[in-house]
Amino acid sequence: MATAYDIIIRPIITERAMAGAADKKYVFEVAKDAGKVEIKKAVEEIFGVKVASVNTLHVRGKQKRMGAGPAGMTRTWKKAYVQLTADSKTIEFFEGMV
Repeated sequence: MATAYDIIIRPIITERAMAGAADKKYVFEVAKDAGKVEIKKAVEEIFGVKVASVNTLHVRGKQKRMGAGPAGMTRTWKKAYVQLTADSKTIEFFEGMV
C-alpha cells in the first residue's frame, strides 16, 4: 500500500498555479496510478486540511531533440488540482510564494 508521500510527489510552483492559491486551489504532481479519493486522503493527511474537490489530468510527454541525434521524449506525468473547503486553513508551504 502506498503512503501519502508516495502519492503526492511535489507541488507545482508556477505563476498560474500560484494565482489559484489565493482561492485555496493548489496544484500537485501525483503518482500516475493514484485516484482522486487517494489524492484527497493524502493531501488531508500531509497538510492537515479539508479538501472539497480534486480534478486530475495526464500531462503527455513532448518530443525533444538535442542536436542532430534522434528525438527523445520527456516523461508523462499526472497533475492534480486540489480545492480546499472554505472553512479549511491554507497550506503554509505556499504562503510565502504568493
